[in-house]
Amino acid sequence: MKADDLRAMQAPLKDRYKEIPEAALITLRAQGRAGEDVSCKIETGKGLVVAGLHPATGGTGQQACSGDMLLEALVACAGVTLNAVAASLGIVLREAVLTAEGDLDFRGTLGVSKEVPVGFQNIRLHLFLDTDTSEEQLATLVRLTERYCVVYQTLKNPPPISVSKSGAS
Repeated sequence: MKADDLRAMQAPLKDRYKEIPEAALITLRAQGRAGEDVSCKIETGKGLVVAGLHPATGGTGQQACSGDMLLEALVACAGVTLNAVAASLGIVLREAVLTAEGDLDFRGTLGVSKEVPVGFQNIRLHLFLDTDTSEEQLATLVRLTERYCVVYQTLKNPPPISVSKSGAS
């Protein structure tokens, strides 16, 4: 996409959000239903995903792992953001490959050790970029990708999170 096309597409949205800030506030939702054999069925905009235990916690590997899905969400968001920023800056990317890796110690998840935290201990996002642009432009591209990537920023600066319950008794 060319910079002018991106600007033309986003200009009316930006104008509206400047005039009516509350129009920019939306709530995204995900829903899942607990399934058989320690699984959860998640409806996505593109179909049903069945998540289950990672093989390191007893899973078969036949179902999606929520940790993998988190890393995939980071790669997806960073990739879209990278493309938008590159278009906006007029940077031509011959190729861009994004890889996310995260380190987990499953002793925490399985309750083997209370000293080991549950969750990712480190997450790394790597960008392989094939382009003729300058190092200065590349640094700007990476900086703005970090700045505007929703998933990256949410992981880096976590918002308050809560759990509630309801149901029939």
